[in-house]
Amino acid sequence: MNNGEVNRFKDLLLSKRQELSAGKSLADSIPTAGELRGDPVDMAASETYAATQVRLHQTDGKLLRAIEDALTRIRNEKFGLCEECGEPISNARLEAVPWTRWCRDCKARQDQKI
Repeated sequence: MNNGEVNRFKDLLLSKRQELSAGKSLADSIPTAGELRGDPVDMAASETYAATQVRLHQTDGKLLRAIEDALTRIRNEKFGLCEECGEPISNARLEAVPWTRWCRDCKARQDQKI
């Protein structure tokens, strides 16, 4: 992979990191216990919304860590290489998931084990 391609993927990663970091904070999006008002349906909907926001925040946190790991691999000149087999990861896969650690085949094998 040439420097131009690596820089393009780095820009994609930095952009995605900025997008995730610019989102609302978790505290702003989840109602506090004292805010639950209304009939039981309203309260259930509010609790479901709060649980969904917590789950989204956890997912965003995992994605941010994966992005940071990918940026570290760029700095260490290991970006674009599968961590399992050592082969280059296809540009198509990196376009879809620039923070990936594994080539398509190794990732498929991992998913089959689960």
